[in-house]
Parts: sequence; C-alpha cells; structure tokens
Amino acid sequence: MKKKLICTILSAAMILSTLAGCAGVATAPATSEPAAEETKADDSAPAETATADGDIKIGVSIWSSTDVLGSQCKLILDKAAEALGVQVQYVDQGHVSEKVTASVEQLCAAGCQGIIICNSSDTEMASAIKTCNDNGVYLAQFFRIISEQNSPDIYQAAVDSEYYVAAVHENEPENGEKLVNILLEKGDRNIGLIGWEQGDATWLGRLEGYTAGVEKWNAEHPDDQATLSEPQYAGTSSEGGSKAAEALMSAIPDLDALIPAGGGGDPLQGAIAAVERAGKTDSIDIVSTDFLPDLGERLENGSMAGESGGHYCDPLFAFMAVYNAIKGNYSGFGGKFEDIKFPYLYVASADDYKDYEKYFVDQLPYTDEELVEMSKLDMEGLKAAAAALSIEDAAARSGQ
Repeated sequence: MKKKLICTILSAAMILSTLAGCAGVATAPATSEPAAEETKADDSAPAETATADGDIKIGVSIWSSTDVLGSQCKLILDKAAEALGVQVQYVDQGHVSEKVTASVEQLCAAGCQGIIICNSSDTEMASAIKTCNDNGVYLAQFFRIISEQNSPDIYQAAVDSEYYVAAVHENEPENGEKLVNILLEKGDRNIGLIGWEQGDATWLGRLEGYTAGVEKWNAEHPDDQATLSEPQYAGTSSEGGSKAAEALMSAIPDLDALIPAGGGGDPLQGAIAAVERAGKTDSIDIVSTDFLPDLGERLENGSMAGESGGHYCDPLFAFMAVYNAIKGNYSGFGGKFEDIKFPYLYVASADDYKDYEKYFVDQLPYTDEELVEMSKLDMEGLKAAAAALSIEDAAARSGQ
C-alpha cells in the first residue's frame, strides 16, 4: 500500500470552524462580464503580504467547462475553491487562439489575482505571460508545458517571469506508447489515428508515443508488422470525431483499431458512434485518452478496448500552486521553471475500471480536509502529491 499522500488530516470540527469564516464560492459563466469591483494591478514585483482566502479570486481559462473532461475538471476545482473559501471564475475559450489570449485579459480585468489555463499553445502562452506580467497576476498551465526545445524564447519568458508559477502536465509520449501497446497486444495491426488540432503540443507528444510503439513492435516482430495511419483531424467536437472515423473506415478496409487521441472526450464519443453505426464494434478496437462517464459499460460491451485518463485532478495542482503564490507562500519564480508531473491511470478491462469508478467517479479522490491540507504543502510537497495520485493511493486515504 502506498504511503498516504496527506500526512495530517484536520479534524472535522476544525474544518467546520475554518469554512464558517470563509467567503462563498462564486462561479461565473463563460459569458459573464468582468466583476464590478476590479482588482487594480501592481506593476511591481509580487507583494509578500499574505492575502485573506475570502479575498482570493482565481480565474480558469479552459477549452470547455461542460464537455466530458472539462466538466470533471470543474467539479474538482469547485470543490477545492469551496474547501479553501476562495472564488473561482471560468471562461470557456473553445481552443480558439484569439479567445485563449482574450480570456486571460478578461480574467485579469475581472479582478483575478491568479489564472490557470488550458488549452494553450506556446505562442498563446507568450501573450498570456505578458498580460499577467503587466497586470501582476499569477499564471499556471494545466495539461500543458511550454516546449523548451521548440519554443526557447517563450520558455525563457516563463523562466524570467515573476508571475509564471508552474506547468502541470503528463508524460504524453509514454501515454501514447502504452495505449498503442494495448492494441498491439490485443492483436490489432491496422490502426487508424484521429487527432484534434494540428501542432498542439499534447497531441504531438501522444503522436510521438504511438509512432514509437509501432516502430518498436515492428522491429521486434519482422513477420508480424503493424501500420499506423496518417491522422485525421476532428477538432474537439463529437461530429468531428464521427467524420474522422468514417473517413478512416472508408480508406482502410482492414482497419481493426482506432485511436481518437483526445480533445476532451467528445471526439471519442463521435468515433464510437460511427463505429457502432457501421456495425463494426466487434471488429474495431478503440483506445483513447480522457475517461468517459460510461467507460465501465463500454469496456464490458467491447466498444472500448482501453483508455488512459483519471487526470481530471491535473488542474487541481495548478490551482493549488496559484493559490499559494497569491497567499505569498510560494515566491521567487523569476529565474526558474516549476514543472509538476502528473500520472495517467490506465484501464484495459471492466475489472480494471471498478476501483477507479469507486474512488474517482462515485466520489472525488480528495475530501475537503485533504484539500485544505494539500494547500499547506510547499512546492516540492505539491509535486510529490501530484506524482503519488493513483487508485491505490485514493483507496489508502479512504481507509480501504
């Protein structure tokens, strides 16, 4: 059994006492106007004085707070905001570049002292970092990291910034390789690939992993070769996923597997529906990233062969990092880049999914008390907490 993530849990009486003195949580719709009382930005270095929890407002720039993955992210963020007694405001930007950059400006104007953001390309982060620097607002990414290799100037801007707090992200090449291996081990050899946005850093990381997995398989099995199609792009909609799957089924008569790479869960649902309409559920295995709410049933009936996910807590750690920056607990960001790695969970059968469902679906993997304790961790402790999250960890903290 893994060590418990949170070493000390406050008593219920202490939590009730703490929450009684906290302000309520304000969740604003994506279309809301900036708050009437805006927080004036300070162009100087971050203040070292602590900010009261009730006065803290954290903005969330997200591709969607209502799709499969986005709604799960919102659920855990709302729970954290409530436990800490802080305000949170959402802006849904649809992964549209100009809306991504505008969302940061909108949240700064709304009086947020900190912002967490996804999706965000490296070029969009250049604008986001400048906006936050100009307004004295802390910024952290979730599900993303700026590429030091591909965008050295933007990466350096993050390093130099006194307001860029951290990037929380997964090991996407490893994720891609593990998923394609699930298919290869099931006997699939003609694999169709569905991406969501050309050039997206997370997509490119997963693509690297899919490709590496197939190349390793072919090198080790010269008489049993596998192929990976050129990607069809679906955007982030169910309709896009459906059309991409139909195109691949039409182009590859012997198609026996599909990987809708991601995009929030909706492209996966569209791809599954297309395969079902074609009557090929029994002959085409599907794996993907981003757990569906009915994943257990789909693993049971064969419409899904495996999936990686359970990562909706990723933005929680970006939220905690920004919260501590606002509080003055984390400081000295200029001159360094904080990298918080978050693990994927993998399931390849209905039995695999049962424990995940128990600790991540039927309930959230953290209680209010544990969220309060997490907020007190230093940066290294927060990184360790992120790395430790697993089904076994959640079970241990539940006393099971």
